[in-house]
Amino acid sequence: MKYLVVVGDGMADYPLEELGGKTPLEEANTPNMDYIAKKGATGMMRTIPKGMDAGSDIANLAILGYDPRRVYTGRGPLEAASIGVELGPGDVAFRCNLITVENGKIADFTAGHVSSEEAKALLSALNEAEIAPFGKFYPGVSYRNLFVCSFGEELRSTPPHDIVGESIDDYLLKPRQNESAAKLNEVMLRSGKVLTEHEVNLKRVEQGKRPANMVWLWGQGRKPELEPFSDKYGVEGAVISAVDLIRGIACLAGMRVVHVPGATGYYDTDYAAKAEYALKALESADYCYIHVEAPDEAGHEGSVEMKIKTIEDLDEKLIGRLLDNLNDDTAIAVLPDHPTPIRVKTHTSEPVPFAVLSPRLRGDSVENFSERACSAGSLGLMEATRLNQLLLA
Repeated sequence: MKYLVVVGDGMADYPLEELGGKTPLEEANTPNMDYIAKKGATGMMRTIPKGMDAGSDIANLAILGYDPRRVYTGRGPLEAASIGVELGPGDVAFRCNLITVENGKIADFTAGHVSSEEAKALLSALNEAEIAPFGKFYPGVSYRNLFVCSFGEELRSTPPHDIVGESIDDYLLKPRQNESAAKLNEVMLRSGKVLTEHEVNLKRVEQGKRPANMVWLWGQGRKPELEPFSDKYGVEGAVISAVDLIRGIACLAGMRVVHVPGATGYYDTDYAAKAEYALKALESADYCYIHVEAPDEAGHEGSVEMKIKTIEDLDEKLIGRLLDNLNDDTAIAVLPDHPTPIRVKTHTSEPVPFAVLSPRLRGDSVENFSERACSAGSLGLMEATRLNQLLLA
């Protein structure tokens, strides 16, 4: 048997008035996901354990079979693993967003999707300016970068995508009177002067683009320990994603990271290439986990049109190509990692629909792949940590 898991990040949503009470999944034309749901078994999956934040880090750990309540330490160390930053026992890794601040408020948590090349130049300038002599900035992909120092693990931080339009002063690291928080908050505030005057941002402003005029530190933690995926499940696993976070989980779990040219983590990602590389990966691996970020980006931007388009692109260009090339001894599962509803523009923790097409499972004959349809599926409500047990049973 071979196994495929396709995750449409943030794909689940709420019913929307502008769609006549449908969700984007219900409105989108998704014949391939519908086929998996009709011929396979369906249900709802709890990807966020009760009491934990609705983050992609927690959700994807759970889907891959790792209990976040036991292994999760923070988002930063997962991304550090992806970009090859080796954390020592005393190191704390922070996710470092490049953001756009206007009038003291977060205007864009992606800084206009600043390019990776621009981000590298900006972070290099921050290191050269020594605004944080006790730590170091590391470039990642686009606005998603890293900062490593030796303290701050205990502080309370806020993801910038949750506070777009809010005053930065209200959401700096807390408790504010803590010495570690004071030092790191000063780094964030001081970054503004260096970045605003940098040639990269001067050029972006000239071009009508949003400047990356501040860094935002959050999601900190120390290096976690994950049981190797092959030991846990007895199969060799591969992961395809353009997002450092997902690649980092793969690295820590001893899974092979498959790099796909044209995979961007945004609307322009090459869905078809991801499918081709997944099929190629299955020639030597037993299990391939394919993560697509685009629907989540549309949810954060509050764009109904783009969310529907990214769902349809995922269905046609990626899942359709997989189904056309799979044989009878391959199982495929499809699901979101969490909802990113258009109405709230951030992650929520409600259970998500999932469908599994496998020769080992009896089908449900549901009408389509959606929140409403899968809620009546035969698999009921399942914890995400059980998905691989179901697939590999």
